[in-house]
Amino acid sequence: MFSQTQGGPVTGILSPVFPPTLRQYLELTDAQVSGIHAANNQYAQASQAKMARYVQVQQEISEWMAKEPLDAIVNAANSLLAHGGGVAGAIVRAGGEVIQEESDGWVGMYGPVSHAEPAYTGAGKLPCRYVIHAVGPIWGEGEEDRKLAEAVRGSLQRAVALGLSSIAFPAISTGIFGFPKERAARVILETLADFLSTHPDAPLILVRLVLWDDETAEVFSEEAKRQLGSL
Repeated sequence: MFSQTQGGPVTGILSPVFPPTLRQYLELTDAQVSGIHAANNQYAQASQAKMARYVQVQQEISEWMAKEPLDAIVNAANSLLAHGGGVAGAIVRAGGEVIQEESDGWVGMYGPVSHAEPAYTGAGKLPCRYVIHAVGPIWGEGEEDRKLAEAVRGSLQRAVALGLSSIAFPAISTGIFGFPKERAARVILETLADFLSTHPDAPLILVRLVLWDDETAEVFSEEAKRQLGSL
C-alpha cells in the first residue's frame, strides 16, 4: 500500500553569489554589476521558496502522522544523525528537538551509525513510538545496492526487536544521496518482500511506503506491479 503527499523534500543547498569588494566593483561594467544584483535577488527568491517548501514538508509530516499514526517511522539519516535538512530536519522540527538530542546521545554512546544497524530514538511530539534512523548509501561510494538493502533490512529488524506492528519507510537515499529512484525502488521492495516472507512470525502487520512526490510514487508503483507480476 502506498501513501503519498504532494511535492518533495528539500534536496539541495543553493550557493549565493556574494557582492564583490569595492575594488572589484570599480573594475566591473554596469551590465556586470546589474548581473550580480540579479543573481543575488534570484538566490534570495529561491532561498525563500526552499524555506517555504521545507515548512510545507514539516506540516505534511505532522498532518499525515496525525491521520495515520504508526508505531514507528523510518528517517533517512546520515551516519552522524545530524538531522539538518530535508525530511530528516522536518521530522525533528515536527517532533521536537528531543529527537536530535537523543540522536546525539546515540552517536556519543555507539559511534557513527552503520547501514546494517540503524539507530532508534523516541518520536517526541509525533504520534508514534519511535523514529528509526536508517543510513542509506551515497550513490557512487560502491556496493550501493547491498548497503541500501542492509539499511532496509536493519530497520525491519529493529522494528521486530522493539515488538512493533507497523512502520513507514521513505525512499531511502533517493534525495541528496543521489540513488537512482528506479533502482532504489527495486532494492527496497525486494528487501521488504524477502524479509516479510522469511519472517512469518514477526509482529509486523503493516509496512507502509510514504513517498513525497508524484514521480517517486509512480516509480515505486510501477516496480511493485513488475515484482507482483513476476510471482
